[in-house]
Amino acid sequence: EASPRLNYGLAITGGEDGRVVGSASLNIMSAENREAEIGYTLARNEWGKGYATEVAGALLDYGFNQLQLHRIRATASPLNLKSQRVLEKIGMKREGILRQNILMRGVWRDSVLYAVLESDRE
Repeated sequence: EASPRLNYGLAITGGEDGRVVGSASLNIMSAENREAEIGYTLARNEWGKGYATEVAGALLDYGFNQLQLHRIRATASPLNLKSQRVLEKIGMKREGILRQNILMRGVWRDSVLYAVLESDRE
C-alpha cells in the first residue's frame, strides 16, 4: 500500500500442480538513486530446474522496464557457486566481497556482491 511502492514479494510456483517452491523479492533501496536489490530462495529439491534463472531475469526485466531503475544488485554466499552462476547468466557482474555483512547463527558471513546497470542491458 506504500506509495510509491518499495517492496515486491512473490511466490515462485512450479510443477503441473502450481505448488509454491520458493519466493523472490525486489526491494527499492533508494528511490532517489533508482537502485533496487533482488533476492530469491528455493526449496532444495527444486534446485537446478531453471526457476532461479527465470525469476531473477523476470525481476530484472520488471525493474528496468516497468520501474525505470538504474541499478539492480544482488548478493550470494561465496560458497553458493550455483547462485552466483544464476546472477552471471542473467547479466549481472561481480563487484566484490561484502566482508562479514551477515550474522547467521552467531557467525559473521561474507557475501559476494553482483549488480547490473540499465546501460548494461542496452
